[in-house]
Amino acid sequence: MISQQSWSDAQRLWDFQQMGHEVRPCSVAIGLGSHDLGVADTTADLFHRGMAPLIVFTGATSRTTQERMPRGEAEHYRERAIELGVPAAAILVEPRARNTGENIRFSRALLAERQVPVSSVLLVSKPYEERRAYATARKLWPTVEWVSTSTPMGFRDYVDSIGDPRLVVDMLVGAQQRLMIYPRQGFMIEQETPRDVEAAYERLRDAGFTSRLVPETTHRA
Repeated sequence: MISQQSWSDAQRLWDFQQMGHEVRPCSVAIGLGSHDLGVADTTADLFHRGMAPLIVFTGATSRTTQERMPRGEAEHYRERAIELGVPAAAILVEPRARNTGENIRFSRALLAERQVPVSSVLLVSKPYEERRAYATARKLWPTVEWVSTSTPMGFRDYVDSIGDPRLVVDMLVGAQQRLMIYPRQGFMIEQETPRDVEAAYERLRDAGFTSRLVPETTHRA
């Protein structure tokens, strides 16, 4: 059972993750692999709206996805996008990345290998990881313009769509922790955290929403 205070705190973290970027046409869209097929749906929609002529789906599997996406996150995303009418020729698959840093590095290498000119990227993530994804991408590939976006959905509606409230709150807490500790480890650009957001994070952490936390000496983004 999640308390009202914890729901309120999770909403604050959710709101902070939203970047509010205006979507515009970019050289390519990169869909970050995860348990959420909504990322593939949103990336496909952006393609159909003419926002990117090419899609890269990136992601291997994780403890969260190994059962539901046995062929790998990127491959399941590709299959979903094709079901939604995206031509297979417009999709590249990067199947090895296991964290956000690798998503960016490996996608960049794949695009360079295919000699795709890139000046701007639509970065599509889960709604509660927009800011985390953006901060990582800006650090690792600073020479392009980044537009961070996700499925337009409110917090409670998103929780209902996933069907696992604790997983979503745990993920929010993990994303916020990374925003605070990874800049000093060199994995992200600095993002100022308002005091009320930090306090919400601390209360959720102390309430036991800790399954997605990482040791502060970790070397993963």
